[in-house]
This record gives sequence, C-alpha cells and structure tokens, in this order.
Amino acid sequence: MIERREASLHELCTVLDYIRWGASRFSEAGLYFGHGTDNAWDEAVALVMHRLHLPLDSKPEVLHARLTMEERREVMAILERRVEERLPAPYLTREAHFCGLTFYVDERVLVPRSPIAELIRNGFQPWLRSEPLAVLDLCCGSGCIGIACAEAFPEARVDLGDIDAGAVEVAKINIKRHQMNDRVRAVQSDLFSGLRGLSYDLIVCNPPYVDARDLAEMPEEYRAEPEIALGSGEDGLDFTRRLLREAANHLQQDGLLVCEVGNSWEALEAAFPQVPFTWPEFEHGGHGVFIIGREDLLAYQSFFEAE
Repeated sequence: MIERREASLHELCTVLDYIRWGASRFSEAGLYFGHGTDNAWDEAVALVMHRLHLPLDSKPEVLHARLTMEERREVMAILERRVEERLPAPYLTREAHFCGLTFYVDERVLVPRSPIAELIRNGFQPWLRSEPLAVLDLCCGSGCIGIACAEAFPEARVDLGDIDAGAVEVAKINIKRHQMNDRVRAVQSDLFSGLRGLSYDLIVCNPPYVDARDLAEMPEEYRAEPEIALGSGEDGLDFTRRLLREAANHLQQDGLLVCEVGNSWEALEAAFPQVPFTWPEFEHGGHGVFIIGREDLLAYQSFFEAE
C-alpha cells in the first residue's frame, strides 16, 4: 500500500491529475454524495482545491499547474481520508456553504443543506406580511439558517437555539465569523425552554425528522452526523409534534412558523389531515418544508394537543 502510494505521488503531477485520481477512488469505493456535491468529480474538486487553498472558481489554467511533493502528499491524504473514514467532505474541510455564505462545521452539527435557503433568498414571500424584526432559528446546529436570515433582514434580532451544547458552540463560532454579535445570539434550549417569555415574527426550524426506518438505512456518510439532529421517533415527528403544540405561544400576532420535515411530510399530513399546512415548491430542488401562521396554529391547537 505504501509503495503504491509513493508510486502514485511521483506519477500524479498536476491539480487535474489529483482530481481525476480522487474521483476514480471515490467511484471505486462506492462513496455516497449528499453534503454539498452529488457526484465523485465535484467532491474531488472541492477537496483538492480546499487543500491547495485555491477558490473553486479558479481559472482553468490552474488545473495544469504542477504540485510540489509536499502539496501532493497533503492532497492525497485528504482524498484517502474521504475514502477510508467515509466522512462528508465538509467535515474534512471544516467548511460548508449555505445561502451564499460560508460556515464553519464539524461533527457536532449537521452539514447545511436545507431547501429553506431558497425561502430565505426570496424573503419568505409571499407568506410574510412584513419584514420580521425578531427571528428564531430553532434546532440551529451551525446557525446557518439564522445567520442567513440576519443577512436577509438587516433590522432583525435573531436568536439561535439548540438543545446540544456542542452545536451552540459551533453556532457561536459562526456568529463571530460573520461579525454578527450585535444582532445574533446562540442559546442552549430544549425547544423553547431556554427562550421563555420571548416571541418572534418568524420561527424557522430544521429539526430532527428522520423516521426509524430511514435512520437505519442511512449511508455511512450520514452516520457521521450527530444522531440527535437526525432521528425523531418511529415516524420522524416526535419533535415536530411538540413544536406544533408550543410554537403559537412564541409567535407575534401575524407570526409565521417555517419547518422542515423532509420525507416525513406524508406522516405529518396523515397525522393532521385537517390542518392547512402550506408546502412550498422549490425551484432548485428539495421538499418537505411546511409553513403555517400563528392563527392556524391556535385554531387547530386541540388537534395538536390530542396527539
């Protein structure tokens, strides 16, 4: 194995050589892609360019640049880690992109990938009646949704809440990274327990929503993510049921709840067929996000409490 690696280091010379080599190894190993890329080539590009400290939109001429032996060893090492450890690429680079912004990530949080980014870019129109002044990103993980909302709504105060202390620490790193300490804060909170007495114009939540069957069948790359942020009971809705019961108490009069439930959307519809959830269609892919206003949450409170 060592002899083969040394031979490859001398045979592979350019940036393009290592991208091609990495993509071949990824395909051979049957890796799963779903944390920023969807194929072996783009994954290899992301890892190689990161290790060389080059932007992804570098000029094409860069592909033919020869690497020093030290650079070759570093690039090969990160490509081999991707194969051997089955870690999502963002855990290897400690960087993920969401809504046009860059975030620090590690194994304490999910890798950002929510279709809610499209709603943020569109200002949650046409559902928001006015620009929100108080926003909550619940189950915030890295804080990407809340920080992106702070970018979209410059006058808003934004709270980031998560039950996990490690996730809160990562969110604080990203608040500092984006220089938003004056408007954004991170709070450890099990649902609303750490946010008592507070109410918001907009609550955005990407909670754990994977059902037991999907959780058991997940590829290794997803198993590297914190299980507490993924699984939520037999049908994936344990947390969402609690959220629906309590959210109205933390929304302003015309407040809006936006929540992602992914593949568990059918289970939610089956559990509450009478509730008028709105399910936006996404131009850039994704599904399973519902929108509901405070008035409807109150109107159907008895159904949520009966569950």
